[in-house]
Order: sequence, then structure tokens, then C-alpha cells
Amino acid sequence: MSFIRLAQSSDFPIQNLPYGVFSTPDKPNHRLGVAIGDQILDLSVIKHLFSGPVLSKHQDVFDQPTLNSFMALGYESWREARAVLQQLLSASDPTLRDNVELRKRAFVQLSSATMHLPAEIGDYTDFYSSRDHATNVGIMFRGKENALMPNWLHLPVGYHGRASSIVVSGTSIRRPSGQMRPDESGYNGTQAHEHIFGMVLMNDWSARDIQKWEYIPLGPFLGKSFGTTISPWVVPMEALMPFVVPNTVQDPKPLPYLCHNDPYTFDINLFTKHVLFLMDLMASGTISGPTPDSFGSMLELSWKGTKSVDLGNGQKRKFLQDGDEVIITGYCQGTGYRIGFGQCTGKVLPAIQM
Repeated sequence: MSFIRLAQSSDFPIQNLPYGVFSTPDKPNHRLGVAIGDQILDLSVIKHLFSGPVLSKHQDVFDQPTLNSFMALGYESWREARAVLQQLLSASDPTLRDNVELRKRAFVQLSSATMHLPAEIGDYTDFYSSRDHATNVGIMFRGKENALMPNWLHLPVGYHGRASSIVVSGTSIRRPSGQMRPDESGYNGTQAHEHIFGMVLMNDWSARDIQKWEYIPLGPFLGKSFGTTISPWVVPMEALMPFVVPNTVQDPKPLPYLCHNDPYTFDINLFTKHVLFLMDLMASGTISGPTPDSFGSMLELSWKGTKSVDLGNGQKRKFLQDGDEVIITGYCQGTGYRIGFGQCTGKVLPAIQM
């Protein structure tokens, strides 16, 4: 329990503590923070309190304008930082609770802060990991007979995106015009949790009419390279582990290096629902279920523009229009608390007239 007063519906209880980058009108420099309730704890102000065996030698990472340096320290430093933060914010610890002057400098109201990209994105890969979504899109684009391509069952299907198109939540998206690092040891699936810092919400914007025409044979290009929105708060994997559920049985079984036998699938409520470098961004791709109420993309909800989606107030959509805003939220529901991601939002701007 924290000494910070929290609403039960808050996305950011002490069990969460997501990391982000923020600035304020009086201090415009970008700095690292952790969300707790409706406040941000400024890590640059309390860096001297990270006195553990790892972070005592690397307190300077909390003075950086992005999370990259902190992420680069690795798994043990992430765990150490989380333990320190949960202790400092607990109701039983007087360090922040009873130090009015330090608290005044260390805490910022979330509503008064501007959020920025949490890290400098190196590369960006978006996967195609939902069987239902892949099947639905295949039916629309190729027909039922060739809905799911054979390779989907045997290897990870994805595409390499444009890292420069990644923007933080709240950034408007302009409608498009027109139609390995060497490592001898390597990593396998069982080690994945040691190299994944945390999760964000993502909205990978798509111009489906362009995509349908251009994606054969080399895959998406202009149809999926003009904007990708991520939520500003990075939820640590430790915060999500209480919500792990059994993995889906994979048939056929993937190759050994792709297997992860320990449970590593997460129960997250979504609503709309080694060639790696530091801060590479990996996205699952659209996640859909087998029924219309569980579809995860506008393409499926409108079934390629053949059905109208009722938005209420007499408004309907088959595709997004200029001025429309998409808001994605998600959370894991615990007993008496939730682990939320905040919002992932973006508004569609008109294409620039040529």
C-alpha cells in the first residue's frame, strides 16, 4: 500500500510503476519519471536514493533524457530499481512520506506534464502474431481457400517498420497521399524475459487501400510507414507477471529456438480491445479473436469497408475519416487494483495536397 492516495480505478497503483519521459512548463528538459496515481515521481530528483549494489554506481542514468541508458544496464538493475521504488512509495517508508521538502521537488502532477517518447527507438518490427486476425485479413484479401498462408504456422511473420515514424500518444497522424548485432552466444525463447524491459500500447496506423495494392510480393511499404503511436508509459514486465496465463497450444509445434515452455502470455484487457539492438521495438501486431466483438482492427470491424461500424450519436464509419481520433486503452485487472498502460491516442489529419 502506498502513502500516495489512489483511486481504485487508477491505472498506476504501486503494483505498476511504469517508466516514462516527461517535461513541465517550469522545467522543459526531458527527464525520467515513474507514474503513481495521478502524479509523476521525478527520478532525477531522487537518484541519490538508488544505493543498491548495481544502481549505486550508475545513478547518472536517471539524469538522462531517455530510458535507453537505464534499459542498457540489464535485468538485475531493473529489478533493483523496482524494489527501491516500491519501498520508497510504500506507506511504511518515511523517506519520501515524511520529507515535505523532498516530496515537493520530487512529485509532479500528471496533468501538468507533457509526455515524450520514452526511449530513442533504434529499429521497429511489427509481427503478425494473431491467428484470427491473419485469417480474417486473408479471407478479405485472398478468399477462404488461401486465408492463412502455410508459413504462418512455422515461422514468425512480420515486417520491418520505419523507426522515425514512431510518435508518442497524442500526436496527430497525417493521412498518407496516393494510392544484426554480432553475438556468438545468441538468445533463445527461454531467455526472452531477461531482455524485455516492459510493454506499451501501440497503434500501427494502416492505409489499407494502399496496402492491398502494394503488399505483393515484398510486403507493406507506404501503406504502413507513415505513423505508429505508442503509449508514453512503459509497464515493467515484473508488474505484468501476476497476470500471466497458460500459453496457447501451438500446432504444429515451432522449432526449438522459438519455444518458450514457461507461461508467458498475459491477460490484458484491450480496448479500441539475436539481431537486436537496445531499444528495438517489437510489436505483436493486431490481436483479434474469432468473433466480431473481439476484432482488433477497423479493417475487420468494417469487413474491408462492406459494413458500417456504429459509433453512436447517429455516426457510422467504414474507414477512418479526417479529424477522427482513435483512443486505445488497456489494463490487467487485479484484486482491488489494476495495472494500466494509460492511453494511446492519435488524430487523423488530412493528406497534404500535392
